[in-house]
Amino acid sequence: MASKLTICELLGIRYPVIQGGMAWLGTAELVSAVSNAGGLGVIGSGDAPPEWLRQQIRQTRERTDKPFAVNIMMMSSFLKDNLKLVVDEGVGIITFGGGNPGVYLPALKEAGVKVMPVVSSVALARRLERSGADVIIAEGMESGGHVGETTTMALVPQVVNSVKVPVIAAGGIGDGRGLVAALALGAQGIQMGTRFICSEECIAHPKFKERLIQAHDRATVVTGHSTGHPVRCLQNRLTHQFSVLEKAGAPTTELEELGRGRLSLGVIQGDIEEGSLMAGQIAGLIKEIKPVKAIIEDIVFEAEQIISRLGNLGWGG
Repeated sequence: MASKLTICELLGIRYPVIQGGMAWLGTAELVSAVSNAGGLGVIGSGDAPPEWLRQQIRQTRERTDKPFAVNIMMMSSFLKDNLKLVVDEGVGIITFGGGNPGVYLPALKEAGVKVMPVVSSVALARRLERSGADVIIAEGMESGGHVGETTTMALVPQVVNSVKVPVIAAGGIGDGRGLVAALALGAQGIQMGTRFICSEECIAHPKFKERLIQAHDRATVVTGHSTGHPVRCLQNRLTHQFSVLEKAGAPTTELEELGRGRLSLGVIQGDIEEGSLMAGQIAGLIKEIKPVKAIIEDIVFEAEQIISRLGNLGWGG
């Protein structure tokens, strides 16, 4: 599986495994580990200021000489400043999330940056391909964090049929079976976030990692529909508060105030009841904490075994 897929050649990576742009958790420790293991590590800039992002870029370069990317959230207060910083620092790959980055693509392409936007619809995938996207990340509603309305199984093949650039599948993928399924749907690789939280290198609080390991198939819930920016998290006291307020018709301003600062509180400070614990539905598959290298190698090995087995089914008649 190494080096034979277009996406691997395009990004300069060994395996078609991309780390999700995880705010607060996509730091130099995790990013460099993913890149060193043959995948594409991604710094999660979230709503962080340029000073933090510059530090993370430089720390990542101290830890790896392999390609890595920066994820830019369209809702960030520092969107334009961080885009300029990424170009100035010579980062060659950007992933986008949380909106339509089309207006910024021409300048990024002129600067030689490879652009990989996350989409949750065919219409946006087509629009961003026309704007110059190099890769489309089709993310289903199974993912953690901000979500759309279509499942990965339904979204990926429709996006693949609608664009000519490589497509990466995201949402609900956490093992080799998910990688094989993504390839079968026409994607050239996968993006994972939740699985990497339970890696030794991820700086997530141990209580958050433990809650993930204890998760079952229905452990996550989506809140924030009324705000226009629904988010999938592990269920806890905070998600219950959100649900109660939304059902009562609380204004968006009240909901936004309730959510302010909660992600850091949960994933970094370890308040697993009052903090936001963004995670995907794949949480129920995670049963142990392992080094990033082992996670990626296990996924690739499992995928290769499945592909080999499928090749021997004898369905050719």
